[in-house]
Amino acid sequence: MKHIKIFIELTRLNKPIGFMLLFWPCAWGLALAYYFNPETLLYFRYLILFFLGSILMRSAGCIFNDIVDRDLDKKVKRTQRRPIASKQITLITAFIYVIILCLLALLILLQFNWLTIILGMSSMTLAFAYPFMKRITYWPQLFLGLTFNWGIIMGWASITGNISMEIIILYLAAIFWTLGYDTIYGFQDIKDDEIIGIKSTAIKFKKNAKVFVGSCYSLCILLILSLCIMLNIDKYIIILSMFFILTLFYQLKIFKKNKPHSCLKAFKINNLTGLFIYSFIYSFSIL
Repeated sequence: MKHIKIFIELTRLNKPIGFMLLFWPCAWGLALAYYFNPETLLYFRYLILFFLGSILMRSAGCIFNDIVDRDLDKKVKRTQRRPIASKQITLITAFIYVIILCLLALLILLQFNWLTIILGMSSMTLAFAYPFMKRITYWPQLFLGLTFNWGIIMGWASITGNISMEIIILYLAAIFWTLGYDTIYGFQDIKDDEIIGIKSTAIKFKKNAKVFVGSCYSLCILLILSLCIMLNIDKYIIILSMFFILTLFYQLKIFKKNKPHSCLKAFKINNLTGLFIYSFIYSFSIL
């Protein structure tokens, strides 16, 4: 039981918000592809595969991140009790877990077409480079946006077999979404991060936090609505976008940069935001 508990803590399986924020962009890409190619059985099969893949890759990413950050985690109150930082598990065991999880994810990836496989393999560079970004740039959240939302392009390519302007617009919208919510998340550790020299957009924009996050969310909204116009979506369906837009503005309302609890509360709302954006895009095809 102890080993299972440590594994769950390592992979953050007890905090599903992480793998859901990785999964939702995949679902968006699939839903947009379904608008152009409505093969129902294929769509739902791929939706399940991407969900499982998101859990596996998020788990592997968490462990690798903890391996890289093990010395930094000891100095941050929120992370100092993580299994690797607190030496509850050896580095060798942690690396073995990463390898096993990546191999299982590879088995899922091989179920798709060649373009999706190539995209999936290329994403590994982004995934394993991310933990180092906070050491060299104030924009690790931007790099996370590029990484976490790569599934949008993969989801689209798995059904269409190509990459087009429509999916690039949605990908850019998701990057701004991630840039906003991960900046909010970063304010939880801002005091410790400044002391130990970790960089983030939370530190860079700490004097204008809500302006920056609000700008990111506004660009996300504008890009998604631009996509709707580009696809000539019925104006009555566009009204449904109000659901996800309201969740974004509600985050801005409750987020207080000096109160870590409010930062976490605002951040967690993004699971609902992801669901609403998915439902909105999927509605293109069924209404």
